[in-house]
Amino acid sequence: MDRRASACGVERWFAELERRCLERGNFCSLDALKIALEEWIKTWNDNAKPFNWTKTADQVLDRICRYCDRISQPAH
Repeated sequence: MDRRASACGVERWFAELERRCLERGNFCSLDALKIALEEWIKTWNDNAKPFNWTKTADQVLDRICRYCDRISQPAH
């Protein structure tokens, strides 16, 4: 796996952590946060599935370029 793909996997993991654990949590102490994180990580690891890309890198980059072109145009 190249470094960029690995970095994307790490970013995806942290996005899932934020969405599924941190945004929904209400932590009254550092210990409560630590317990929630440890439980979420254990659940994630117990149910781990590889992420399957459905687009090639060129397709993703092309879409990003089109998006950047679109948002850099003056508003009509």
